[in-house]
Amino acid sequence: MKESSSNLSHTELRDFPGGSKTFELAMKFCYGINFEITISNVVAIRCAAGYLEMTEDFKEENLIARTETYLEQVAFRSLEKSVEVLCSCETLYPQDIAETAHIPDRCVEAIAVNACREQLVLGLSRLNRGTESGELKRGDSPEWWIEDLSALRIDYYARVVSAMARTGLRSESIITSLMHYAQESLKGIRNCKERTKLDSGTFENEQRNVLEAIVSLFPNDNVPLSFLFGMLRVGITINVAISCRLELERRIAQQLETVSLDDLLIPVVRDGDSMYDVDTVHRILVCFLKKIEEEEEYDEDCCYENETENLTGSMCHSSLLKVGRIMDAYLAEIAPDPCLSLHKFMALIEILPDYARVMDDGLYRAIDMFLKVKLFFYPLIWRLCLCFCNILY
Repeated sequence: MKESSSNLSHTELRDFPGGSKTFELAMKFCYGINFEITISNVVAIRCAAGYLEMTEDFKEENLIARTETYLEQVAFRSLEKSVEVLCSCETLYPQDIAETAHIPDRCVEAIAVNACREQLVLGLSRLNRGTESGELKRGDSPEWWIEDLSALRIDYYARVVSAMARTGLRSESIITSLMHYAQESLKGIRNCKERTKLDSGTFENEQRNVLEAIVSLFPNDNVPLSFLFGMLRVGITINVAISCRLELERRIAQQLETVSLDDLLIPVVRDGDSMYDVDTVHRILVCFLKKIEEEEEYDEDCCYENETENLTGSMCHSSLLKVGRIMDAYLAEIAPDPCLSLHKFMALIEILPDYARVMDDGLYRAIDMFLKVKLFFYPLIWRLCLCFCNILY
């Protein structure tokens, strides 16, 4: 005789952390059946125990206490294991339940503290060994954890980097990590157009969030120019926020005297426009000249000795001369572009002061190339010649 279904009770646990497998482990704990807590399941079990309110009020060494002991004594004492625990928080459903137990925050702090500790230990070890050279093992390099961090979601990664900066990790290590994370996360950005319209939009939004977050995490130290230009090109392609682009341009301007011509040749994304993004280069130049002006004003306000003032002024002038040579080469490179407007070409010439050039040969060459192109495309060449005569004399 079949038992009536009306005698059966049914309880639904909505949004149970970790699903049925985690619930089974919690039941095993209740019935005294042994099972192993591991790095991969500790977050789900801890959240499930919190969901079921398995606290010390009901039993000593209850499941919450057991998982907390594992986290404190095993997971948080290792940088690598802390990263694994933080990664498991990303896949747990519902998303915010791990935050309720403050697991991501504690993982972030553990990663930052362990990274700084390893940096200190490695420094002391190298000091004791002297300058002996040899192949570095995974644990011998202060940045061995960079590969592990690249597996994190951007919001968790940003929290980790911010915590590392607060705890005193070297800026060089942070910059190296940011460069590696960007390289791994922004792969395939040029293949966006091959995706469907919906997928392309979602993909670009994700990439935009990654790029903007990375730029916001830059330390005050100089970031390699090649990386800054690479980020700027990608940012232009996926249309990042204006504030992000301006920050990249400002940081490039801080080191403009060391830039190469190839770096400045930023292609235009929109079809039908000129070949190179002249507007971006113009904004970078404005930032550079503003920096020079601020440095000169600061030196004038500070009552230094004449020798110091002359030295600082000489350094500023030297930077201007280097940028002047680079810009003359840039003008010569973009001059043959038939779509380049006279207004933009003149703006780049006029923005630099006269003393930024020792000789005007490079400028004359660029103007000559520009006029030859316009002579071919426009019959009213004398009007252009008149404009340039007003500039030069």
